[in-house]
Amino acid sequence: MAATAVVRVCESINCTKEAKLQCPTCIKLGIEGSFFCEQECFKGSWKEHKQVHKKERMKINMKAQNEAAVSFNPWPGYVFSGPLRPFPKSTLRVVPEGIEKPDYADHPEGYPASEMEIRGSTQIKVLNKDEIEGLRTACKYGREVLDVAAAMIRPGVTTDDIDEAVHNACIERKCYPSPLNYRGFPKSCCTSVNEVICHGIPDKRPLEEGDIVNVDITVFHNGYHGDLNETFFVGKVDDKSKELVQTTYEALKEAINMVKPGVRYRDVGNVIQKKVQAHGFSVVRTYCGHGIHRLFHTTPSIPHYSKNKAIGVMKPGHAFTIEPMINMGKWQDSLWPDDWTAVTVDGKRSAQFEHTLIVTETGCDILTARQDKDGQPHFLDQLETL
Repeated sequence: MAATAVVRVCESINCTKEAKLQCPTCIKLGIEGSFFCEQECFKGSWKEHKQVHKKERMKINMKAQNEAAVSFNPWPGYVFSGPLRPFPKSTLRVVPEGIEKPDYADHPEGYPASEMEIRGSTQIKVLNKDEIEGLRTACKYGREVLDVAAAMIRPGVTTDDIDEAVHNACIERKCYPSPLNYRGFPKSCCTSVNEVICHGIPDKRPLEEGDIVNVDITVFHNGYHGDLNETFFVGKVDDKSKELVQTTYEALKEAINMVKPGVRYRDVGNVIQKKVQAHGFSVVRTYCGHGIHRLFHTTPSIPHYSKNKAIGVMKPGHAFTIEPMINMGKWQDSLWPDDWTAVTVDGKRSAQFEHTLIVTETGCDILTARQDKDGQPHFLDQLETL
């Protein structure tokens, strides 16, 4: 029986001519199809067609990195609560001379001596006008750095890529990335993917379609720390993850709305837990919001769950973070053997949002608020397009 000749049609838009020319890059990458009738059609379609190459290269890169990670097993015998696994990490990044550093930056173990000096004290510092302005500037730079990271979130990008961009953005603004070497933390930001609650260490794992990832930024500028974080969607995510992320953000908003002089710090958790439980989610209890200014972490402590025993009453000049960590399943956490990565005990997803606030005479200022899109977080923009 005679073979039937295959007739191919040009893949250029609105062209129906017979195609015999195949894209040479597609041949190299092993992509089937990609036939055109002549060079002019090929050139005219190049802007759209090159995206095919980009996607295929991304697949090849992700496959190679996944294969490399299979043989990377730093903790033989450790039982993971969820599907996420650690990947290899890059070397420690360097902060150039001339940028002011916090006291722990060059300590062999990252010991924060200034924080430890007042450990156990319940006194909450009241910032004066100049101190508030110093904190405000640090928070402004922190916001800019987080927005740099946010623009990178997409499948195929590694959390190490994000960390590198964050590190460089800090240096460009004459800031020290506060997490770097804080108590020995090895990176310039925290990236917490899916079941990671907080303190995820950036590594070579590519973000995947459907992931959620929290990026936590703190910068140190002119003696002050500015701290914030947001959770982002990676491509299209499932509806339950959308609900988790949106509920977490709304819980933070409701907590911020109650901040004013005279409010007890212990009452913040009541508002957050009420909001979260209505959606069937749970509030992490191990980690809390904290005072912040010249010290990265200090008084007051602000738990996000109800019926807590936090000490203190809000006064004008108090500076602190609220940063609820909300789990899709159980509230309990577990720690990876790296002694940093906190994950959900049931492997279900977790989300978080954080702002640095200063109490005013009538309410509070959100020092880390976005300056565009009416101050809305990036995930709301994403919801509109998913």
